[in-house]
Amino acid sequence: MKTLKTRFAMIMAACLLVCAVCPVWAEPEKGGYTLQPEEAEAEESMKEYSITHVNGEVDWETVPELSVDTVLWEPDYGIRAKGQFCYDEENLYVHLQAAEEDIKAEYTEPLSPVYKDSCLEFFFMPETEDRYMNFEINLNGCLYIGIGHGRQDHVMLCKDNMQEFFDIRTGRTADGWEVFYRIPLDFLRVFFTDYAFSGALRANVYKCGDGTANKHYLSWNPVDSEKPDFHRPQNFGRMEFQG
Repeated sequence: MKTLKTRFAMIMAACLLVCAVCPVWAEPEKGGYTLQPEEAEAEESMKEYSITHVNGEVDWETVPELSVDTVLWEPDYGIRAKGQFCYDEENLYVHLQAAEEDIKAEYTEPLSPVYKDSCLEFFFMPETEDRYMNFEINLNGCLYIGIGHGRQDHVMLCKDNMQEFFDIRTGRTADGWEVFYRIPLDFLRVFFTDYAFSGALRANVYKCGDGTANKHYLSWNPVDSEKPDFHRPQNFGRMEFQG
């Protein structure tokens, strides 16, 4: 008889619609993303953040912030962002906030190219894995999710009732907009078997707007690509789960 965990994983996988697939797909070997020799210098300067453990309702006033303030590839228009992350036994909680005047929010359908709107993004991977997930979202709560090793095998994922499942809440603020959502542990275990909120994540947080009045790109941990590219796990920082 299948275990409850196995049955849940099968149900979750069935609910997920893979919207783009690679010609060849193979399960990667475990061991985590391996930095190449030329990436060692970037590793030494990577930023770090502590993910707070919480019990009960999250008090965001007590959760540390990180600043998304590295301006990349385009002029500095004064746009800035910040993020907060915490967790309990069942969910990773995310709060992202942007300070920008000209907010663009056109897309509403799942898997829309929300990076063309005013967009906040969270890319992350367990440090024991070599695939990362990217959560990209706009003010409408329109969510784009993908998984892969990089652009070469990036797979888009869609789930029924995404707004409800991830408890997505967005709103305008005095100087911009913000979003709250959660990432259930059971959802992550569909892709990262037996994963637990422990150790650390390799991650980066981004603010972008390819189709906004003032095209912009910002990151938490610096990105050393010559052209706009957020799909670079070698430029992820480190987020450690605190007990």
